[in-house]
Amino acid sequence: MKTITVPVIENPDGAASRFNDESYALEDFNGMFISTRQEALNFRHRTSEPGYTSDWHVAGDPTLILVRQGTLRIGLRDGSYYDFSAGDLFIARDHVQGEFAPAIHGHTAEVIGHEPLLALHLKLSQV
Repeated sequence: MKTITVPVIENPDGAASRFNDESYALEDFNGMFISTRQEALNFRHRTSEPGYTSDWHVAGDPTLILVRQGTLRIGLRDGSYYDFSAGDLFIARDHVQGEFAPAIHGHTAEVIGHEPLLALHLKLSQV
């Protein structure tokens, strides 16, 4: 069976945010390979200029982010980062149930390069 792998930012059991890969099974519908339906709540269009940086934060809800233009660097507290460019996608779901601990939780976002970022934020019901 074919699968697709999606990078995920998560924080299991309230630990520090980290990257993980999650695989989704794809079913064959006469040569069109597609995953099972996943519910979504809403979507938003986003743009940010080169040089934009965020403070440390976590995802409010599980969000699939699809980069349409530009490069978005997601940084973690351990110094690791992942660059997402046009055509890349990832899921941010490092939500904290209790209190946000600034020294432990969260990720940053930074638009690198010379192109503005264009992205689609799709709020997921669950992942």
